[in-house]
Amino acid sequence: MTQQSSQPFQLPRFYMPYPARLNPHLDEARAHSAAWACEMGMLEGSGIWDRGDLDAHDYGLLCAYTHPDCDGPALSLVTDWYVWVFFFDDHFLDMYKRTNDRAGGKAHLDRLPLFMPMDLDAAVPAPENPVEAGLIDLWRRTVPAMSLDWRRRFAASTEHLLNESMWELSNINEGRISNPVEYIEMRRKVGGAPWSAGLVEYATAEVPAAVAESRPLRVLMETFSDAVHLRNDLFSYEREVCDEGELSNGVLVLETFFGCTTQEAAEAVNDVLTSRLHQFEHTALTEVPALVLEKGLAPDEIAAVAAYARGLQDWQSGGHEWHLRSSRYMNEGAVQEASPLHGPTGLGTTSTDVRALLDAVGAERLRAYTHVPYQKVGPSRLPEFHMPFEVRLNPALAGSRARLVPWAHRTGLLSEGVWDEDRLAAADLALCSAGLDPDGTPEALDLSAQWLAWGTYGDDYYPLVFGHRRDLAAAKLCTQRLSDCMPVAGEAVPAPVNAMERGLADLWSRTTGDMAPAQRQTLKDSVEVMTESWVWEVANQLQNRIPDPIDYLEMRRATFGADLTMSLCRLGHGPAVPPDVYRSGPVRSLENAAVDYAMLVNDVFSYQKEIEYEGEVHNAILVVQNFFGIDYPTALRIVADLMTQRMQQFEHVVAHEFPVLYEDFALGGEARAVLDGYVDELRNWMAGILNWHRKVDRYRAEHLARRAHGFVPGRAPAVPGLSASASVSAARRPGNLGGVEPVA
Repeated sequence: MTQQSSQPFQLPRFYMPYPARLNPHLDEARAHSAAWACEMGMLEGSGIWDRGDLDAHDYGLLCAYTHPDCDGPALSLVTDWYVWVFFFDDHFLDMYKRTNDRAGGKAHLDRLPLFMPMDLDAAVPAPENPVEAGLIDLWRRTVPAMSLDWRRRFAASTEHLLNESMWELSNINEGRISNPVEYIEMRRKVGGAPWSAGLVEYATAEVPAAVAESRPLRVLMETFSDAVHLRNDLFSYEREVCDEGELSNGVLVLETFFGCTTQEAAEAVNDVLTSRLHQFEHTALTEVPALVLEKGLAPDEIAAVAAYARGLQDWQSGGHEWHLRSSRYMNEGAVQEASPLHGPTGLGTTSTDVRALLDAVGAERLRAYTHVPYQKVGPSRLPEFHMPFEVRLNPALAGSRARLVPWAHRTGLLSEGVWDEDRLAAADLALCSAGLDPDGTPEALDLSAQWLAWGTYGDDYYPLVFGHRRDLAAAKLCTQRLSDCMPVAGEAVPAPVNAMERGLADLWSRTTGDMAPAQRQTLKDSVEVMTESWVWEVANQLQNRIPDPIDYLEMRRATFGADLTMSLCRLGHGPAVPPDVYRSGPVRSLENAAVDYAMLVNDVFSYQKEIEYEGEVHNAILVVQNFFGIDYPTALRIVADLMTQRMQQFEHVVAHEFPVLYEDFALGGEARAVLDGYVDELRNWMAGILNWHRKVDRYRAEHLARRAHGFVPGRAPAVPGLSASASVSAARRPGNLGGVEPVA
């Protein structure tokens, strides 16, 4: 008879197709890290650990699994880093979380960046505790081998790891369990996997600076991070939730959010973990090779990127193996030989059930690519929208609405076959601007409406033109030319060849005339985030690939133009608010909550337009349907609930986190007034966007039935690098996917 387990749930079957490998220098690393921890004061006398604790945790084994190929000295240094970071975590728990000492915790964290100088000759304070002593010792031993670019990136990820511990402490103080979207986003920073990715570079090869900040490399790091953290949440649930009262655990978050059992929540967390690993593999095999070719990397640089990706993969399988064995985690009965009927046995295969993998994983993976486009779904169903803010409309609306039409004609937005006056009127973008900026001048309202028109046109243009023609190269060329239309320091602007270029060049010159180069660069970066995300959508469209929920929500912020919106808002704030405030957790959380609410509103209203009439795969409801294998009404309920959660998160940040933020940064009256005004701007933004969706014809079933979204009859847009006649023939060629049948 099987003995009943005392664990709160049974560990699920994990997707782990790569065998773990063990570094032969394990014993050397164990001995070195034990001596080092003693020297730094982390063991007997620290009040946190003794030698028995360190031996039981066995961080040498963790690093030998996660860095199987580096030499002995490198493995010992990496192991010291992990001893330090786990000691920091336990020290912070004991000193500040258990005692709810927020002020002491902040003072402790504020000193730590001082021990990571970019210049090793810079003076640093005398260490006052083992955490500080360990950090400066590790920094001095590590950074001489790495570039300045790596130092900056690693210091930033270390600061995120340290500072976001305050977010966990604040949630404990308030007894609040975060919502799932917020949790995934913040867990990525507080859990330290981006920091681990930096050490993977140290142990394998440093990523070239030319691609270090690119989307494919960022996605590799983020999917790696999410998988590491979610796996840790499953193994550490008993210790964190049951023993320590921790609220930042993915199983607890889903258990609370969905009102399900702990076992069901654990299975759901494992599903998300598996999906993140699939996303890692997809990115590594499709986007990364394209990136290195596009950037023209040298052979040694390509080898470095490949070694880094392999290093992240090794970390996944090795970290899993360590979790199965460390006394730190819930792993009762987890280490056992698999049956020969279920696949291989031995190191790295203890938790792998090949038959179960094929059954449970294969169908889910294939489902992302087998969506049948243009399915009839009927009119979009609208839930009750939680909207606590009143909409106010700018009194200059009528004049702005009238002036938008001639501007659209002048730039050519109505002459390329994507839009005509009827479609422009159905969008009524001046109405949207009037709600977003109810107190602006007529000139400001015109500029806002024209930016919205240009962005909405681009959002329609890319999938219709490049997606249907299956022309990713032309999409990238178009995006590069749009970048050239935004000079920062007087660069020459190419002669525009289409409406998007004419419109952007006009808006850029009128918006940035009085800006300093640094402000122009910030605004240009935000526009490029949006245009490059449109290319990502085209790539998915070509593969008929529905993204997973986390990847979708993060990229949707970009395709929705959130970065552009926030940049335009902040540029009007002046210098009263320090840049670090805008980068802080509360401000990012506030902005992301507002953006998520608004973009999900758009997905709810546009469901029929996108799924039935445009064959789109980028809609939150479809993403949720596909990921969970559920129907439209059920997916709509989940998305509607997520919208409500994001609005409540916005209100929570304003009520509880902003007052603490003001105190933490010692902000004066002017800065507080600016941030209070920013909150009001975001309230107007959300209320205005919901009002606009409710009022316009763009998403109504009767308008869609009358104007299916092919090209306007008799016209097709020009593509940079393709002659007009070739564009028209390509669009109308029988059997070509670009040949959308025009509908009057």
